[in-house]
Amino acid sequence: MLKAIVGFVAGVAVVLLLIYNFAGSLMFREIPSPFGVEETVARIQQNILNAGNGWSLSGLRNAAKPIEMDGGNVLPVLMIEACSTKYSGPILKDDSIRFLSNLMPCKISVYKKNDGKTYIGMMNAQLIGNLFGSMVGEIMGHVAADQAKFIVFDASKPAPAMIKGGSGGGGPAAAGAAGGC
Repeated sequence: MLKAIVGFVAGVAVVLLLIYNFAGSLMFREIPSPFGVEETVARIQQNILNAGNGWSLSGLRNAAKPIEMDGGNVLPVLMIEACSTKYSGPILKDDSIRFLSNLMPCKISVYKKNDGKTYIGMMNAQLIGNLFGSMVGEIMGHVAADQAKFIVFDASKPAPAMIKGGSGGGGPAAAGAAGGC
């Protein structure tokens, strides 16, 4: 009996250790980009605007800027904020899951690492959605499918201009979303 209990506890410990070590890589994705930071941002923005399904840009934030203003020096980090009212509407209308509004707008970060390469960071929308039941899982499954389209680049096409603008500030960055979701 003691062997069974020790074996069970050891098994639970191993599972918890695996979850601890791999949870971050399951919840978030990092994809290398073939372009520099600004061109990657511009191409993602264009893909979002062309995606349909109610997607619009709600902002572009320079996450490195506050650190630089405080005297620090970090590599570039730009965060694209986008939202689809088609997907956010049902979640925001339901009191029991409205707390998920902290996932809105959808954020995609584009950053440079010390290796000199540009990367795209995204939340695994499908996995996160599945944690909150079938309705949210279905919606976030659609978000994940659209996100996959956001990062498909056609290198034969010239890079579009990057759309600059703060989140929630209207202007071109908020095209169609009144500045957010």
